[in-house]
Amino acid sequence: MIQIDVPGFGELRLSHLVMDYNGTMACDGRLIDGVEALVRKVAQDLEVHVVTADTFGRVAQAVEGLPVSLHILGRKAQDLAKKEYVTTLGTSAVVSMGNGRNDGPMLKASRLGIALVQDEGASVTTLVSADIVCKEISHALALLLNPERLVATLRT
Repeated sequence: MIQIDVPGFGELRLSHLVMDYNGTMACDGRLIDGVEALVRKVAQDLEVHVVTADTFGRVAQAVEGLPVSLHILGRKAQDLAKKEYVTTLGTSAVVSMGNGRNDGPMLKASRLGIALVQDEGASVTTLVSADIVCKEISHALALLLNPERLVATLRT
């Protein structure tokens, strides 16, 4: 669990990290360099979930052996399915990360939503739904490994 009080934002008591795969952890279906090691570190404090449409059909192989729960979505209403997944975990205990339009509702529902703008770009609606925007997954995961950075970014 990650627990920290952010002045003006409130207390964070995070137990789950929910991430999209393509555009977030991966580019063109392949894990971004360094993600595997960072996920292992974050998984020492949070239960890590990967929720994806698996556009490139490579996610199961890519995350094999990683300490993550994998949930592959159907083709329809992915935005609602991702939001529902976060809701079942308890929104107040979830930090989520994503970049696509179907990630926006998940980020908004989560206690902490982090949008990523990497090689695959990001949906503007998802950026607006986020509490934080990062330019690399390594930066986003580092926020969780160094929670004082969350204070520096979110405090009022």
